[in-house]
Amino acid sequence: MLRAPARPIVATHWGTYRVKADEGAQAQLEGYELDEDPSPIASAMLEARTHASRIKQPMVREGFLEHGHHGGEILRGQQRFVPVSWHDAIRIVSGQLERVREEYGNESIYGGSYGWASAGRFHHAQSQIHRFLNVIGGYTASVQNYSYAAADVIVPHVIGSKAGLVSGHTSWRSIIESSELVVMFGGAPRKNAQVNSGGIGRHILRPSLMKAHDAGVEFVLVSPIRDDVAKEVDARWIAVRPNTDVALMLGIAHTLITESKHDVAFLERYCIGFEKFESYVMGKNDDLPKSARWASEITDISEETIRKLALEMARKRTMIMMSWSLQRADHGEQPYWMAITLAAMLGQIGLPGGGFGFGYGSVNGIGNEAYGFSWPSLPQGKNAVTQFIPVARVADMLLNPGAQYDYNGVSRTFPDIKCVYWAGGNPFHHHQDLNRLVRAWQKPEVIVVHESWWNACARHADIVLPVTTQLERNDIVCSGRDRFVTPSHRLHDPAGESKDDYEIFSLLARSMGVEFEFTEGRDEEDWLRHLYGIALSRVREAGLTLPDFDVFWQRGICELPEPPPQADLLAEFRNDPVGNVLRTPSGKIEIFSEKIDSFGYDDCPGHPAWLEPYEWLGASAVQDYPLHLISNQPATKLHSQYDLGTRSMASKIHGREPIRIHPDDAAARGILDGEVVRVFNARGALLAGVSVSCEVRRGVVQIATGAWYDPVEPGMPCSLDKHGNPNVLTRDKGTSRLAQGVSAHSCLVEIVRFTGHVPPITAFSAPQAES
Repeated sequence: MLRAPARPIVATHWGTYRVKADEGAQAQLEGYELDEDPSPIASAMLEARTHASRIKQPMVREGFLEHGHHGGEILRGQQRFVPVSWHDAIRIVSGQLERVREEYGNESIYGGSYGWASAGRFHHAQSQIHRFLNVIGGYTASVQNYSYAAADVIVPHVIGSKAGLVSGHTSWRSIIESSELVVMFGGAPRKNAQVNSGGIGRHILRPSLMKAHDAGVEFVLVSPIRDDVAKEVDARWIAVRPNTDVALMLGIAHTLITESKHDVAFLERYCIGFEKFESYVMGKNDDLPKSARWASEITDISEETIRKLALEMARKRTMIMMSWSLQRADHGEQPYWMAITLAAMLGQIGLPGGGFGFGYGSVNGIGNEAYGFSWPSLPQGKNAVTQFIPVARVADMLLNPGAQYDYNGVSRTFPDIKCVYWAGGNPFHHHQDLNRLVRAWQKPEVIVVHESWWNACARHADIVLPVTTQLERNDIVCSGRDRFVTPSHRLHDPAGESKDDYEIFSLLARSMGVEFEFTEGRDEEDWLRHLYGIALSRVREAGLTLPDFDVFWQRGICELPEPPPQADLLAEFRNDPVGNVLRTPSGKIEIFSEKIDSFGYDDCPGHPAWLEPYEWLGASAVQDYPLHLISNQPATKLHSQYDLGTRSMASKIHGREPIRIHPDDAAARGILDGEVVRVFNARGALLAGVSVSCEVRRGVVQIATGAWYDPVEPGMPCSLDKHGNPNVLTRDKGTSRLAQGVSAHSCLVEIVRFTGHVPPITAFSAPQAES
C-alpha cells in the first residue's frame, strides 16, 4: 500500500496544496509556494469530508427497493432512502444492468458523467464509468460539454481545427511582448481561472494580466459585468447588452469597410467568402447596412464608441479575446465565427500578439506555452454502441425517445433510454430548465448514481453508491496546460463504507463476469505505477527527465523546465498558406462556409450574422420580464462542488445565493440590499439574497450557478427553489441546429421582494432514510 510522505500533498482542480498538520490542530491545506495566486476553495475539502450530508453507505430509494423498476408511480426526488449492504447493492445494480441489456440492448444505457469529479489521471470518474460500460458492451454516450459546445462545432468549420479554443493559443508571453490592445468579449475573470480540469500547479491569469498591463497593453472589456476582468488592468468598460456582441462586431466591421481599414490582401490570400459577408454587412441584400448606428440601437452602445473602437483596433496590434461564456446563448455559434472574421479583417491573424483566442481566463492555463506530448489517462476502451447525443440534450432524449433532431448537418434520432448510470458531475447543476429535467428524470426505469454527498443528483436516483473524495484516495495529477506532475496523497480512510469508483466498478465487473477485462489484474497502486511509467516514457522522448515512481511519490511536486516559445495561433498558416493549408474544405479561413450553408439551417446561415435571440432586452417579452439574467460561474466553489463549505456559505445572503442588481433597477422595485427576493419567469422561480451593485449594467441581474437545487416540494416540477439555483429559470433550448449547445444566458426574468415566510434551506441535510 502506498504511503504518503511526512508532509503530504493534495493536487486538485483548483490548485496544489501542501498539508500542514500541527500537533493537536486540525490539518490545513497551504497553497504551493510557487503559486502566485492560490485559490482558497481547497479549505472546503476538509470541512465537507465529515459534513452531515455525506453519504456513508449504499442507499436505495424506498419505492424502488419495494417494487423494482415497475409498478406504481415513480417518485424520484420525493421518497426516502433505505440503507443496504454492499453485497445487496452490487447484486441489485448488476441485475438491473443485465436486465436492461437483455431486454433493450446496450444502447438503452446512458453513461452520464461530467469529468470534474477528480483531477487525477486514474480516479477520473468519467474515464472509470466509460471503461466499465464499454467492457459490458457499450452505452449511449454524449459529446461536447456545457462550457463551449457551440464553439466546439463552429470553430473547426471556420479554421479546420479547435486551435485557439482548447489549445494552441497565442501565448501570454506573445501578448505581453507584442500586443498593444486587447479587446475582451466577456472578459477574463479570475474566479473562472481558479480551476482547470486536469489540475493546477501554478495559477497564471492574474500575473499574466498584470505583466501585460505593466508592459503598456491596453484593455477593453465588452461585457454587461464590469468585474469580468481585474480592476488593476484599468480596462475600459463597454457595458454591452447581453447577447448583442455580434451586432457590436458587425458595426465595427461596417466601419472598417467604409473607412477602408480592412486588410483586403489578407482576406484575399487567407480567407474565402468575404465578398458574401461584405454584401450582408453593407446591406446589399436586405437594404439594412449593419452600421455603427444600426449596432448602437441593438447594443445600447453609442455610435461614436463603436466607430472609435473600430479605428483603434485597426491602428494597433490587437488581440481579440472571447470568453467561452458567450457561446452559452441563443445562436451561440455566431460570436465565435464573427470574432474570427473580425480578426481576419484586421489582417493580424498569425502575427505576434494579434489575431484571436477563446477562453483566456475561462479556466487556468490557457495561454501557457506547453509541450507537445499528452499525459496518460485510464484507457476507456472501445464503445460498441455508436449512438450519442449532444451533452446538453439529455432532457430532450429522455422526454422524446425516437424523435428526430438535427446536429451538425445530420438528422439523428434520440434513443430510448431505460437506465441512466451517472458517476461524476451533477446534472441538476449543469442542465437548464430544472423543472423540465425533473419531469424527464422520471422516465428511465432505473437510475444509478455514484456520489459523496446528498446533492440533487443523488436525491433523484434509485440507487446511490457512496464514493470517496480526493482526500481519501491516491492519484497522479498533471495537465496539458501546466508543466507540473504531482502526486496527490491519500490523507484519510474512506468515510463510512465509501469506496472509490474503481473499486465499485471492479465489484460490478466481477459480478457480471468481466472483472479482468476491467481491471487487467491491477489495483490502484498498479495503475498509478503503470500510468506514471507511460508519462515517464513520453517525457524522456521529449528530452526531459522525471524521477522514478518511488522517488516521485515521496518527493512530491515535479516541475518540468519552461517549454520553448511556441508559434502564435495560425502563424504557420500565415507564413505558408499553401504548405500549411487549414483542414477546411477550402484550406482557408471560411468566412462563408458552403458546407454550413448547404445544411439549410435558418438558425445558422452560411456566414456570421446577427440573429435575434429568443430572449434579450430588445424582445417583446421584456414587458413581463424586463431584466436579463446572467448565470455565470461562481467565485466560491467549482460549479456546485463544495457549495456546503464555509467559503461558499459565507457569500450567501440569508442562506441563499446572492443576486446582483443595479441600484436603479433595485430602487424601481423598492428592493434593498440584503433582502430576500423572488426571481421568476414562465419557467420557474427561486429565492435569492439581494446585492445592490454598480458592477452590473442597468437592466441586467447576475447570479452565480452552483447553489444546490432545493425545491420547496421535492420531485415536483415548477416548485419554488428556495436556495437560488438559476437553472430553474433558464431555457433548455439548443444554440442552433448546428451545435445544439447550451443557451442559458438568453434568459429574461423579473424580481420582486419576497414577503412571505422564508423557508429554511434543506439542501445540505441528508434526506430522511430508514436506519
